[in-house]
Amino acid sequence: MNKDFDLSHRVAVITGGNGGIGLGMADALVRAGCSVSIWGRNPQKNEQALAQLKAHNAGKVEARICDVSDRSSIEETWRATLGAFGRVDGCFANAGIGGGGRKAFIDRTPEEWRQMFATNLDGVVQVFQLAARHMIERAEKGDAFGRLVPTSSLASISGTARNEHYAATKSSLNALVRALGVELARYGVTANAILPGWIKSEMTEGIMGNDKFVANVLPRIPMRRFGEPSDFGGIAVYLMSTASSYHTTDTLLIDGGYAVY
Repeated sequence: MNKDFDLSHRVAVITGGNGGIGLGMADALVRAGCSVSIWGRNPQKNEQALAQLKAHNAGKVEARICDVSDRSSIEETWRATLGAFGRVDGCFANAGIGGGGRKAFIDRTPEEWRQMFATNLDGVVQVFQLAARHMIERAEKGDAFGRLVPTSSLASISGTARNEHYAATKSSLNALVRALGVELARYGVTANAILPGWIKSEMTEGIMGNDKFVANVLPRIPMRRFGEPSDFGGIAVYLMSTASSYHTTDTLLIDGGYAVY
């Protein structure tokens, strides 16, 4: 293996790592030797994901129950993860909820708006605060390295009718990584957002089962297929590696060419 991509001495946390894109990233990181802690709310999904990751007989892996909309849950899970691994080198904030695209903006309730932001934005910010503090403390002791990677969305840069609350959370993540990348660069910490396009996952299985949607969207994807969780493994390994040390504040669109076609 190219030493740039040997992650055998690294530890990563992946929120929402028990399925979809999060599990796709976790799988690739583990195969590259990285130790990984996946955080999710569903115990059964956690166990299934853990079994998949352990089958590689590579990096150390664990799964923990965590609700990223709950600060106390985040803090408790973070302490437990640090206790198990001793350090965290990368934090992939992937946990999130979808908007559904069924209700008009003028009918959006304050409760729906706040719930979306509590998970998709506040949850990322609170996890990153703990991760960044840990990375800064390590850097001040001569161990400067850190990776902050939220999962944003194509929706953050495109017009997304009836899903404005979801889009707003994701565009906020794009702004967040630009700010954090500048602020934390002196500590060897990079911040980059991943923007998935139309990807097969539990979040999208409903709409992808709609023949009308598929007939309209699929021809607009130059790759002529929907994305798979495994399509995010390579970017996760790259961002976690030393090869990406000078790459920060970016928003990395992975959509099969949909946005420009």
